[in-house]
Order: sequence, then structure tokens, then C-alpha cells
Amino acid sequence: MAMLNLQSVLVTGANRGIGLELVKQLVGKSHQIFATCRDPEGPRGAVRKLGILAHTNHKHKNFLFVAVDASEPSSIRAAAAKVTERLKGAGLNLLINNAGIVKPGDLESTTPEVMSELYNTNVIGPLMVSQVFLPLLRKAAQGSPQKGMSCSKAAIINMSSEGGSITNLLLWESAPVIAYRCSKAALNMLTRCQGLGLAEDKILCIALHPGWVQTDMGAEADPPQTVQSCVQDILNTLSRLSEKDSGMFMNWEGKAIPW
Repeated sequence: MAMLNLQSVLVTGANRGIGLELVKQLVGKSHQIFATCRDPEGPRGAVRKLGILAHTNHKHKNFLFVAVDASEPSSIRAAAAKVTERLKGAGLNLLINNAGIVKPGDLESTTPEVMSELYNTNVIGPLMVSQVFLPLLRKAAQGSPQKGMSCSKAAIINMSSEGGSITNLLLWESAPVIAYRCSKAALNMLTRCQGLGLAEDKILCIALHPGWVQTDMGAEADPPQTVQSCVQDILNTLSRLSEKDSGMFMNWEGKAIPW
């Protein structure tokens, strides 16, 4: 079975849900973990929620909490400077653009302000984060002895949703969430473009649907998919990805989802 062998990984939106669980389960799978959210030390921040993990690793050389507002270019650049300093000349293997938001709204009630807010967080944020951290991803790819592509070499994972599939429109009847669907469809296109544009750099790029998960952001499911089992499946899928998968839209089990 393939294994993730990461020297470094950065996860955005690490203060709750899937992002928080990714950080927890990546401990031991990566030599250097960067957990980011807007306010790591605040009441909703990753430092408090990681509990004993934060207590034992907050000052550890292989674990760093970084404040990032993915909607602010200056915040992203400041975070990249801290990450670059900590990596001491090495590259970044894996960037997981997990930060995202959802707001209710149907065709009649969705406002320009809500549409703009969700595009800013769910599409423009991942674009800017990927742009700023691209030099570190390129460095990791260039310095790797591995052939082809893999998440252990250099990869961008954009956390998407089947709700953004133009073919499937998951849960349309119960949750129109127009702005969210449009933003995730746009994120899927961004991923497709990244897969094409970064192919020569050997940077793998995919859009990943994590499933209907029991989190603050997700709704109740019966039976719910736990965040722990979801993240286990996600990491297993990431360990198997190669150049044939780059630019694809898939679920947590590695199955292709129609655009």
C-alpha cells in the first residue's frame, strides 16, 4: 500500500472540522506541519482545539501555527515568509487549500454581497495562497528524486464539493446554496487550470470532495460520516495519486466526479 512520505505540509482552515482533523492525523506523517487559520490563538483557533497536541508541539521545531487570512494578500505573504524561514531552504511538498465557507441562499434570496464573500474565500483565497506558495512547491518538486508526480513530491489539493458539480448538483432539493455551488464550480475550474499550467513543474493538482461529513459546516447525516474516518480515507487517497490524476475532480475515496 502506498504511503505518504511528506517532508512538509501546509493546511489552511485548520481551526475546525476537516482541516483540524487533517493536522491531527498528519502528525507522524510529515516532518514539518504548518497549521493555519485566521486566529490560531483565539477562542476558535487551532491552538486551543488541538488540546494536548498543541501543548506538546506548539514550540516544537516540526510544528508551527501560522495566522493566515486567505482573503488578504499581505497576510498570505507574511505567512509564506514564516514558512520559508522555518523550511531553511527546503520546499513545501503539500498545500491543502481547505479553508472555505457556506451560506444559505436560493435563486431569489442570494445577494451580491454573499456571492462576493463566498467567491473571495472559496475561489480567490485558494488562488492567492497557491500563487504565493508556488515557489516553495516548485522547489520541492525540483529537489525531489522521485519521478512523475505525487503528494509526497509537490501537490496542491483544493477542497471542493460535489455540490459544485454541474452534472450532479448534490442535494439540490434540500440545499440550493447558490453562491456556494457557484464558488465550488469555479474552484474546480481553477484546479483544472492549475493541473494544466503546473504540469511541467511536476506539481500535482486535484479538486477533492470530502463527502457529507459531520462537522460544524456540514449538515446532519444519517448515518453521519465521521470526520476521523473521512480524513483517514482522504490521506489514503492522497497517498495513491500520480500524474494521471492531476487536474481531476474526485471524492475522498479517489473516485472521479463529473464536472
